[in-house]
Amino acid sequence: MLVDQFGRTIDYVRVSVTDKCDLRCTYCIPEGFRDFEVPQNWLTFDELTRIIRNFTELGVKRFRLTGGEPLLRKDLPKLVESIKKIPGVEDLSMTTNATQLSKHAVALRNAGLDRLNISLDGLSTSVIKEITGLNCFNKVYDGIMAAKDAGFDQIKINMVPMLNINDNQIEPMIQFCIDNGFILRMIEVMPMGHTGQSTTGKNLTDFLRQIYQKYDLVESAEVRGGGPARYWKSKDGKFTLGLITPISQHFCESCNRVRLSVDGTLYMCLGQNDDYALRELIRSPDCTDDAIKSAIHQAIDLKPQKHEFIEDDTKIIRFMSMTGG
Repeated sequence: MLVDQFGRTIDYVRVSVTDKCDLRCTYCIPEGFRDFEVPQNWLTFDELTRIIRNFTELGVKRFRLTGGEPLLRKDLPKLVESIKKIPGVEDLSMTTNATQLSKHAVALRNAGLDRLNISLDGLSTSVIKEITGLNCFNKVYDGIMAAKDAGFDQIKINMVPMLNINDNQIEPMIQFCIDNGFILRMIEVMPMGHTGQSTTGKNLTDFLRQIYQKYDLVESAEVRGGGPARYWKSKDGKFTLGLITPISQHFCESCNRVRLSVDGTLYMCLGQNDDYALRELIRSPDCTDDAIKSAIHQAIDLKPQKHEFIEDDTKIIRFMSMTGG
């Protein structure tokens, strides 16, 4: 098994299949940004599958496909099918903005994708346009409903609450998730790149105190994926809320994940600059699986004890899409 120098078991890898995105969410990618990785530097599906197989042989069980927007990568269901055939893959999920999901939901489900996290920051078309830069609400909504119709259950809706931008959308989003049986997950803004650093997020620890009684919430010990969210459930079972609080209540001591970017770089922490490049190794003609495993071990040894978003909130200049979701 993979264990870092602080005794944390690493059993979850987030795998970026592209850094490109069709949206320009204000907290993620700046408007007009074009400095994406060139396609010849993208790991191929065979390369991604090989790296994932080596991770499973080291004890990693959970994988998540991310971007950018992963559905911009052509033939993604084929990659899903290949990964699901790897012995040891117990859970394969994907995070998407859902703009392309109505076209691919059935194919992804048939290929074996287990779960979906869908980004949606409100139910107002004007608010969504302000955040994403596009009038895309209807496409996102259609994608969400297509996923529901395709048989994906326990769909998670990811919302990033921002002060004076979409915090008035929280109550409608809660009702939307109750009505449709979705899990609402709210995520604090992370100060990555000047977009994240210039965005004022909502303190979700304080927010929980405000709604705890209103929705009759009790803390839930139910495991819902391999990520850092803490969950609460209404006593009537109709509403599940997840909070991801890297700023107000960080979870570094239990961090179990690393991120593989589309160009083959392993990032050990969102809030640090430690990384390890795998692309040159895996493209060398004499690359062995033992060499890949050795490189993974070396990378895990670089994993820091904690992020420094609070101590130095301007440290990380790369955008979230560059890191891999």
